[in-house]
Order: sequence, then structure tokens, then C-alpha cells
Amino acid sequence: MLYGKRFAQAGRVCPECGHHAPLTAAQQLDSLLDEGSLRLLELAVSDSDPLEFTDTRPYAGRLADARERTGLVEGVLCARGRIEGNPVVVAVMDFRFLGGSLGTAVGEAITGACEVALAERTPLLLVTASGGARMQEGVLSLMQMAKTSQALGQLDEAGILTVSLITDPTFGGVAASYATSTDIIIAEPGARLGFAGPRVIAQTIKQTLPEGFQTAEFLLTHGIIDMISPRATLRPALGRLLSMATRRPASVPPVQRDPAGALITDPARLPERSPWDCVRAARELTRPSTLDYAAMLLEDFHELHGDRMSQDCPALVAGIGRFEGQPVVLIGTQKGHTAGELAERNYGMPTPAGYRKAARVMRLAGKLGLPVITLIDTAGAYPGIEAEERGQAVAIAENLKLMAGLPVPVVAVVTGEGGSGGALALAFADRVLMCANAVYSVISAEGCAAILWKDPAAAPQAAEALRVDARSLLTQGVVDGVVPEPDGGAGTDHLRAADNLRAALAASLAKLVPLDQMSLVTARRKRFRSFGANGAVLLDSTVDETERTR
Repeated sequence: MLYGKRFAQAGRVCPECGHHAPLTAAQQLDSLLDEGSLRLLELAVSDSDPLEFTDTRPYAGRLADARERTGLVEGVLCARGRIEGNPVVVAVMDFRFLGGSLGTAVGEAITGACEVALAERTPLLLVTASGGARMQEGVLSLMQMAKTSQALGQLDEAGILTVSLITDPTFGGVAASYATSTDIIIAEPGARLGFAGPRVIAQTIKQTLPEGFQTAEFLLTHGIIDMISPRATLRPALGRLLSMATRRPASVPPVQRDPAGALITDPARLPERSPWDCVRAARELTRPSTLDYAAMLLEDFHELHGDRMSQDCPALVAGIGRFEGQPVVLIGTQKGHTAGELAERNYGMPTPAGYRKAARVMRLAGKLGLPVITLIDTAGAYPGIEAEERGQAVAIAENLKLMAGLPVPVVAVVTGEGGSGGALALAFADRVLMCANAVYSVISAEGCAAILWKDPAAAPQAAEALRVDARSLLTQGVVDGVVPEPDGGAGTDHLRAADNLRAALAASLAKLVPLDQMSLVTARRKRFRSFGANGAVLLDSTVDETERTR
């Protein structure tokens, strides 16, 4: 038993168990949009019945009843408005109207909302609740999946943010088109999302379904949605996300604290140290992690989850936040500070799902024009059987190709260990930095010792031979600068370590952000093209000497 007024004031959320009861489309608009900002977009519909469909009763009669019962002309309301002061175009489905089914009028309304957002260059929010395509309109309802997906693709091309809010339930053709085609997918707690509903699955192929199957919590674990947001926190979260959807400004002012020492670019300023000592220092569990840096460096950080395929890799963190007032994307490997955190985060070794999540968020950065910051602390990509089955090598290769042409500034920082291709998959950047006690190598010292010395105990010797320390890497030009650390290492003073990193990042971004896309990509490709160019030349006998020297 619930007290009705208290239930309504809580947004129809049970105060005891947290169950989110359904809202009508009008209630959703009232709860999401700033007071006084709602401007409905009128939807005019005809009494179309293309198939003259009749089951237990005529389709025309079902439509008339739905309109009388709900007061709606169709199963969706579209509007202009503001969320936390940010302009937005919203389309909200209403499950009361024929189960929120996707018919031609609904498809036209969703497409029209996309076109308004495109014309006004305003972010789009879609709130879904549907059982799927409307059977009474036959294959014409199926075509709405293609039409709405095409409209969202045009918003992608225009660099306009799109967000889905999944409410319970969202199935069938809606789930397989615009509900899951947006940049960011948010779900209410307990909301169900899927192509085939549980009853269809159970009746057609007799599979026993897992507990909580297709719920928001299940989908977050399986990499399909970005976040779960209760109604009480939804509007502020949406407001912060929408505020980051603007194109990047012309410049980012560098942090003024200790600008001269923000970044060391002269190897002579770094002390000569044992590379093995650097390896041990880089592995200290007290060093700040990506999430630690996110909390200290960014405002309004929202972590995004999942590869939109099957998994959310806990060893890789990705999200959007503000750095010195500039919206940015932050991506980084995540270890932890305790044995339990290390195990939970897979010891900071990303799976293919982690690299695909990173790629998805980098594409979002490219779409919105947001600079990318990557923080790297990993022994390497996860080498297990499952990772190989899911295409670990392919995922890394795709990231390298993606980052080579990413049309936004990219700054990578090796904050601890930078191991092999698993680190490089996040370090194909305009500026590659590393912390003073970090290491960066083609393989771990132990791995190199086991292969070449036939003795893992020779790791210190291998580290020396590989020259994994910051001074050696700066000398080789592999990194562009070294971020100083507090005395005793970054783990002794997280705030000072974060201040040093803040200054180095701000100085780097201040030079990169004003550059146009072509200049960024050309310089980045030239940087990586130069490695090893002096050690070999490919001769082509079909090219004459004049052309070769040119």
C-alpha cells in the first residue's frame, strides 16, 4: 500500500522498493523539461488503414478507442524545450496507445523530430516505451525502422548529440532501430529492452531465461547501455550531458600553476635512473588510477559503459566531463589499489570489449568535436582464451586505425605501466606524455627475460636493455614530454600529482585545440610515420632517381 500523493511527488517511484511505475508521455515531458520551456510540436494524422486490417476487431476501431482513452492522436508526443537550461528536441512514446507500437504515424513523428533537431542543430532526446512494430499496418510499419534509423544517421553526420531514455518495456522494431541507435543510451532502473521479448523466446525456442533477463541491470553488465539513472537524478544528469554537446571552443587557457615545470621536454633535466627501479615504481598500487584522476581533474564526469555488443570491460573506463571548462572525452585503463579491486578490474588488462568501448566513445568525441585524453596504466591487453575468441588483435588494430584519423585533439599519458600493443591502442595521439616514474615498452621486462634470457629472473637486465624509463623514451622521441611527480612518487601525494598532470594537459591542449582537423590528422600521421624512417628505405626500381630524391 502506497500513499498516493507521496507516490506522485516521487515521480511514481515506490519509496520502499524503488520500482519505477510507467509515466504517460505528458508526465514524462513535465518531469524532464524545465518549467515553462515546453513547446509541443503538433502531430496531424489521417485515419489511415492501409491494409483494412481486422483481427478480433477492425484496426480503425482500435485506433479510435486508443485516442479516446489516452487523449492522444498517436502513441508519441514531440516537443521543443530545455533541460537544465539546455535546448533539446524531445520525442516521448506512450505505451498506453496500442502498446506504444511503431506505426507509420509514430515513425513520421520520430523522423520529424530528428529533422527539427537537424535544422536547429539541437540535441535530440528519445524516450521509448514500445512492444514493437504495429502489426496492423503490415510491412509499412517495418519501413519505419529504416526511416528513423536514416534520420538518426543524418544527425550523426551533422555532429548533433542524440540520447535515448529506455523505459519499461522497449522491444521489437523500436529496440532494433532508434532506441539503440543514439550516442548515449540511458535506462530507468528495471526497464526491459530487447528485440524478442521473454515470452516469444520461451515459446519459440524453449530457452530458459536468466534471472533479470533483458532488464537495465542485465543490459549494463552485457555492454548494451551506458548508464542506469533513477528519475530523481535523471534531469540533472541529462542537463550535464546536453551541456557538453556544443562544438569545441577556439582555445583552452593553460593552467597558470607552475607553467614552466608543467612538462619536461629536455632529457637532460631528468635524472639517470635504473629502468628496473622505474618498473617497480610504475607498479606501485598507491599510484592514482584513471578514476582517481577523473575525480580530481574533471567536473561533471559521466562514465559511459559497454561495447554495444556483449560486454562492459571493467579494465577500461570511458566517459565525458569538463577539463578546465572544456568538454572532453576521458578514456583510461583502470587497475585499483587493493587485491580485490585489481581482480574486479582484471588487473587493468582490457578485453576486446574494452577496446571497442574506447573506439565507440572516441567516435562520439569525433562527432561532437571533443578533445580526447587517454590515461594508460596496463601491463598489456588481456591474453586469455575468451579475449582471443572475441578478436583481441582485431580490436587493437581497429583502434590504431581509428585514432590515426580521429579529427579531434588527442593527448595520451602513460601514468604507470605502458605495456605493448595494449597500451599503444590508446596512445596513437598528437601528444604522448608519460609520468616521471612510468614505463613504456614493447613487452614486460619479465616477458622479455623469459624469451631472450630464458630466465624471468633476468627482468632487471631486460628492463635496462629495453630502455623503458622516461628519460630514455624522451631521448628516443617516443614521448613528447614527461610529467614531474611528487617526491617519493605519485602515490605519496595524489593531489600534487593531479595538479602536475592538469598543468601538462592544459599546456598540450592549448596548442592543439585551435588547430583544424586536417592539420591535426596530418601532423599526427607524420609523427608516427617518422619512427624508424632513418633505418630503412624501400627502393622501387620503377621510380627514377629524380622522383625518389624529390
